[in-house]
Amino acid sequence: MPYSRPLYACTLISVFLFFITTSVSAYFLIDEPSTDTQWVNNEAYSMRWKKGRLDGIVTFDVEMARLNSDGLVLVAKNVPAAQESLNIFVQDLPSGDDYFLVFINSTHGVMYATSPRFSILDSGSNPTNKGLEPDSTVPTVTVSGGPNPTKAFSTTFPALPQNGAVGIWPGSWELLIIGFTSLLCVLAGGVRTML
Repeated sequence: MPYSRPLYACTLISVFLFFITTSVSAYFLIDEPSTDTQWVNNEAYSMRWKKGRLDGIVTFDVEMARLNSDGLVLVAKNVPAAQESLNIFVQDLPSGDDYFLVFINSTHGVMYATSPRFSILDSGSNPTNKGLEPDSTVPTVTVSGGPNPTKAFSTTFPALPQNGAVGIWPGSWELLIIGFTSLLCVLAGGVRTML
């Protein structure tokens, strides 16, 4: 088959447009609590995260787990991902150095991120690596008691209009560009074959 310069050019343009319109935004990082952070019972702390922009995650749920015991403490449901922080008031949680936070979609069971391991100390303790002070511009969730399978989330935020099930599909304009370019390349190949 002879070398076809127009078809080769269309293929290169299509591949270039595919890579230029594809964005890498699939990350979700929990910044606070960080490794070896110590939270003290009966005090409030700030939980902070960073996430990608075009990953389609609008809300998520926060759960707290321990490494040496079964069960979860359900912290908050439908947390708006764009808010990037949430205050947690720790009340009467069992002390331990094996806690971590889980960011998850509890409806579908999709886990987005886990925090580094951190500690919860008894009330009145003096932490060596205290967490961040609460942010007055975001809500505070009170978490109390140990894991209880019959206990609901401590706080449930209202559902957002674009929660993944409703609304436009993120990245749809990118697919339109790729589809249109592919269609043009197929038509150019067909015209070249007919000539």
